[in-house]
Amino acid sequence: MEERDLGPRKGCRIGALSCAVILSALLSACATQPEAPEPSSARLPRVPFQAAAVPPPRFEPAKPPSQPAVVPAKPLDATTLPPFDGEKHEVKEPLRGVATVDRTVQPDDLWERIRAGFSMPNLEGPIVQDRTAWYAARPDGLKRMFERSRKYLYHIVEELEKRGMPTELALLPMVESSFNPMAYSRAHASGLWQFIPGTGKRYELAQNWWYDGRRDIVASTAAALDYLKDIYEMNGDWHLALASYNWGENAVAKAVERNKAAGLPTDYSSLRMPEETRYYVPKLQALKNIIANPAPFGVVLDPIPNQPYFATAARTRDIDVRLAAQLAEMPVEEFLALNPGFNRPIMPASVNARLVLPADKLEVFHTNLQKLDNKTLVSWQTYTPKPGEKLEAIAKRFGVSLTHLRDVNGVTARTRGMPSMLVVPVNGAAVGGSLPLMYNPPTPAARTRTEVHTVKAGDTLASIAGRYGVTPDDLRRWNPIGRLTVGQQLRVELVAPNVASSAPKKYIKSNKIIAKKHSPKVKKKVTQAKR
Repeated sequence: MEERDLGPRKGCRIGALSCAVILSALLSACATQPEAPEPSSARLPRVPFQAAAVPPPRFEPAKPPSQPAVVPAKPLDATTLPPFDGEKHEVKEPLRGVATVDRTVQPDDLWERIRAGFSMPNLEGPIVQDRTAWYAARPDGLKRMFERSRKYLYHIVEELEKRGMPTELALLPMVESSFNPMAYSRAHASGLWQFIPGTGKRYELAQNWWYDGRRDIVASTAAALDYLKDIYEMNGDWHLALASYNWGENAVAKAVERNKAAGLPTDYSSLRMPEETRYYVPKLQALKNIIANPAPFGVVLDPIPNQPYFATAARTRDIDVRLAAQLAEMPVEEFLALNPGFNRPIMPASVNARLVLPADKLEVFHTNLQKLDNKTLVSWQTYTPKPGEKLEAIAKRFGVSLTHLRDVNGVTARTRGMPSMLVVPVNGAAVGGSLPLMYNPPTPAARTRTEVHTVKAGDTLASIAGRYGVTPDDLRRWNPIGRLTVGQQLRVELVAPNVASSAPKKYIKSNKIIAKKHSPKVKKKVTQAKR
C-alpha cells in the first residue's frame, strides 16, 4: 500500500476536527450523569454516549458480623487466687458523697411508728363516717384520751410488733376504756382492755381481794393481744376478730354459719349482730382515720416520744401504795395510773412482785428503797371483823376515820352487811389522807351459785331471763350464745343469799322468786340477807 504524506497543514486540520468531536461528546456525557455521584471505590464499565440513561447499580449496606453468644461468667473461686500483696488501708470515716439509708432507724414520734404499722383493711360505710364525725366534733375529749394514752402506747406497740400484729390494735383501748385503767362497766368488765371475769381467768389474769390482773397494765396487755391473736386465727379476718372480742367468738361463729346457710356473704358488714357490735369496729376505723391524717379534722396530735415511758421493778417485800410513790419521788396519782391492779392501799409481794415505774424514776426508787432496808414498808394489816361488829367501832379502835376505812376497803353505800376481811392501820400508824378519786377499787363481788338451765322447745332468751330474774344481756355474758337449740345448757349466776353482798336489789329479788318456786330454806336465807 502506498504511503501518503499528508503534510503538516492537513494533519492539523484533521487533529482539530478530532478534538472538536471528542469535546462535544464529553459535554453531552456530562449532561446525562446521575445526580448522586458514584462511590469512588466502584469500578464501572465505560458506556457510550447513548447509554447514559441507564440507572446506576444499587449497593446494599454491608451487614454487621454476627455476635457470638454471651456465655455467663463462672463465679470467681477465691481459693485459686494468689494472696493479696498490695497496700491495705482501713476506712474509718464514711465515704463522702455516697448516700446511705438506714431503714432500721425508728421515727422520733410514736404516732408515725403507729401509722407505719397500719395493715388492717379499711372499713367504709355510713357508720364509719358517722363515728369519724362524732370523734372529730369532740377535740377536747380526744385530747384528754390521747394524753392518757402517752403512758401506755409505747409498751402496747412494742408488744404488737413482737407478735407481728397490726398497730391499729394499739388504738383499741380508746374504744374500750378511753385509756382509763380504772374503767369498770355494768357487765363487770375492767381495765384498759375491758376483760370480763371469765375471759380474764381464761388468760390467767388473777382476780382476788388484793389484786385484779385485768387492770394490771403489763399483764392485761399481754392477755388482750394473746386473745386477739387467738380469735383472729379462728376467723382469718381482723374485723371478725374484733367483733368476737366485743360480742364473743361463739356468737360470731354462729352468725357466720347462719349467713353461709342462707347463701349470704360472711364479712363483718354482712352479719346480723347487736347494735353495740355493729358500731364497735367503725369506732376503731374512725379513730384510725383521724390519727392517720388529723389535719383535715382539725385535730392536733402532740408528738409522743418513741421510747419507753415505764419500766418494771421486781420486789420481795410488801409496801404501801403511798410509800412506793414517795420512794419513786412521784405523785401518787401517777403511780396508781401505772399500778392500777392493786385493790388495797398495801401491795403484797406474794400477790404481784412487779412494780411499774416511769423509766426515769427506776434508779431513784431503788436508791431510796435501800435506805429503808431495816424499816417496815407497810402501815396496814388485815383484820377479820367479829360477828356483829360495826364499821364505826372498828374505825375508832384503829384510829382511822370511817370514811377512810370505807374507801380503802371498797365499802360503798350499796354494800350490804360486813365484809369478811378488812385492812386497818398497823398499831394506829399514820396512814395519810385519802387516796385519789381514780383509786376506787370495785366493791367485793358477792358470793354466787350457779344454776344450769337446759333449753326446751319454745324457750327464748327473754323467757329464760325472766324465769331466773336476770336480763338477756346477763345470759349472753355468762354463755357463748348464738342461736338457742333444744338441749343446750346455759349457765345462770345467782347471788348466794346466805352472805352479805353488794349485789343490787334486783338480784336479791330474783333469788326470792326462785325461793318461792323451789326451796323454803333458800327463802328463809333470802329473808335474813334482806334484813
